[in-house]
Amino acid sequence: MRVVVFRHVPFEGLGLIQPALDEGRVAVEFADLFRDDAPEPDVAGAAGLILMGGPMSANDNLPYLRREMDYIRQAAERGQPVLGVCLGAQLAAQALGARVYRNPVKEIGWFDVYLTEAGRQDPLLCPLGVPETVLEWHNDTFDLPSGAEWLAWSEGCRNQAFRLGSSLYGLQFHLEVTPEMIVDWCAQDANCGDVRELDGPIDPYRNAARLAQLSRRVFGRWCALLK
Repeated sequence: MRVVVFRHVPFEGLGLIQPALDEGRVAVEFADLFRDDAPEPDVAGAAGLILMGGPMSANDNLPYLRREMDYIRQAAERGQPVLGVCLGAQLAAQALGARVYRNPVKEIGWFDVYLTEAGRQDPLLCPLGVPETVLEWHNDTFDLPSGAEWLAWSEGCRNQAFRLGSSLYGLQFHLEVTPEMIVDWCAQDANCGDVRELDGPIDPYRNAARLAQLSRRVFGRWCALLK
């Protein structure tokens, strides 16, 4: 069994999603379409798609993002499981006809996320506490695609998670990050503008143990959707 993982920059990888894939014996095919020499992935033959984050916007006129949205639409039509994280969630929303636009505030750092009633009953997100402290790193937000279930919100951003059908998920927040990833993100040139605007440094260990526990449960449940 294999999933196609779309990365948008080298430093935003699978993180804590990888152990769940390993436990489920799911192989990974990376699709780094931002590289000029990247081959087109075998999406139709995959068990599912994962789309990671990145500092760009889903509204940027980048041909590889347009191709990824085509793949998302095709996966939705086939009923393939899809997991979009941050930019990946925004791409999924836009691919399915919803609007992506600038959020009223930037959310960068640790924030509390709250589940809706549908979120508390959702097979993937039900392990989250109410509230749950998660890492956020985004400027944009999205409207919900038509027919999608609204699953989570925060005080600064209404649409934090959605599900379309039984197996297509968009998560605005980052459950997958390790402390090492957070340190690395803060040091990246692409993120330096965001980091300079913060009131203080992000504590990479603030909720690390809890995120590791949640990731195993949430991403493990997503892997169980794969066939």
